[in-house]
Amino acid sequence: MDDSGTGYSSLSYLNSFPFSKIKIDQSFLRDEQVNKSSMLIKTILSLGKSLGMQTLTEGVESEDLYTRLTLGGCMAAQDYLISRPNPAREIAAFLAENGM
Repeated sequence: MDDSGTGYSSLSYLNSFPFSKIKIDQSFLRDEQVNKSSMLIKTILSLGKSLGMQTLTEGVESEDLYTRLTLGGCMAAQDYLISRPNPAREIAAFLAENGM
């Protein structure tokens, strides 16, 4: 489920569709220092774990944030910490260079 917690990403969809991953929207990270946003991130990570789903957070741009998220149970991250956007023809080389 993309952009979990925002827009049309209703929790009822978790019952209706066979999702295997929950992606936490980057808007929660922008306000991550606000206690409410921090608690929502923790809750979504806990929900993913309870449902046996992988969790991914978008908008991760620092090692510190990545470390805190992984310690909280996040399984993957996306954004500039990992890589800037690349043309499709460069993806195989990027994966090979990074041991993926």
